[in-house]
Amino acid sequence: MCFASANAHAGISDDVVKIGVLTDMGGTYADFTGQGAVVAAQMAIKDFSADGTVFGKKIEIVSADHQNKADIGAERARSWIDRDKVDVITELVTTSVALSVMDVVAQKDKIALVSGAASLPITNERCNANTVHWVYDSYGLAAGTAKAVVGAGKKNWYFIAADYAAGQAMMDGAAQVVTASGGKVVGSTKHPFPNADFSSFLLSAQASRADVIALANGGQDTITAIKQASEFGITAAGQTLVPIVLFINDVHALGLETAQGLTLTEGFYWNRDEGTRAFARRFYDQVKKMPSMAQAGVYSSVLNYLRAVQATGTDEAGAVMKHLKSTAIDDGLFKGRIRADGKFAHDMLLLEVKKPSESKEPWDYYHVRAVIPAEDAALPLSQSKCPLVTQ
Repeated sequence: MCFASANAHAGISDDVVKIGVLTDMGGTYADFTGQGAVVAAQMAIKDFSADGTVFGKKIEIVSADHQNKADIGAERARSWIDRDKVDVITELVTTSVALSVMDVVAQKDKIALVSGAASLPITNERCNANTVHWVYDSYGLAAGTAKAVVGAGKKNWYFIAADYAAGQAMMDGAAQVVTASGGKVVGSTKHPFPNADFSSFLLSAQASRADVIALANGGQDTITAIKQASEFGITAAGQTLVPIVLFINDVHALGLETAQGLTLTEGFYWNRDEGTRAFARRFYDQVKKMPSMAQAGVYSSVLNYLRAVQATGTDEAGAVMKHLKSTAIDDGLFKGRIRADGKFAHDMLLLEVKKPSESKEPWDYYHVRAVIPAEDAALPLSQSKCPLVTQ
């Protein structure tokens, strides 16, 4: 580890490095973010420094529930920064919340590290110099799953999308990959968020006779739609169900009997190698669940943020962001680089959910069918609308 000069710690504002975990504590996305995201941040601090300090200055965590509402998220971010002197805000599931908090940190020259939200605009047309999109986005998810499914001969797609920004972004991103791969979008419909009854949407998709019914939603909405599709016999009748974003917690909630055979893309899988397993088992000891890719992303983003503070001798946003964007990242969970647009480009995993008979232990849910290289999992910079990118 690189240590800054002895007087560099004068750059630590207020003599504290303060990290805010702003997440969904009790709503649709709480299972794969929530309190587990707070634990992941705590683990990162402990792994960075046994005594919880940097240059002798204390590292602190605050956390809050944004309730998946952009106004609540923005107000909490302002209060944290102005009153509590928070330096960096992490997690930020829900695109509308992430975008609103991004605006706040840009105005106040702090940092946002987004792990839970999926929307491509975070590092595309809405990018800013104070934000990193850490784990996954709608382009990367579609580039893996949609390309693989079309390549398997399932060319006609029907989308059921959540009626919010991320749902539209996921649908647009997947549709672009489908058509570029030789497929066709034959229809789509949008559902309210959150939603408990998908019957009318699924019946419309079934009537379309599309090869694929793609779900551009997340969390409990995705779980409910998959369960109801199974109850209606849709997959048994030959149509393929494709969730654009699915977390291991969702598979756990569904059970392998229902989820088996689903194809999906994730940025992290706990059972991939010895390093991921060691981290995951420590996390499990506290949370009693294996970590999702969003929770792993909180750990990774906080750890690398602290390393950047140590390397630069300051928690000043500009210096930290410059270091993050100029340094290769390899923390045992993720490996790659942060691009000019704020996208952390790393490999993604194309996964298939195992049959119950194939699972060797609890949470052993995936076959890794392919590794999607970072350059294929991120929107090419030549297509970027981010003003930070020099074409």
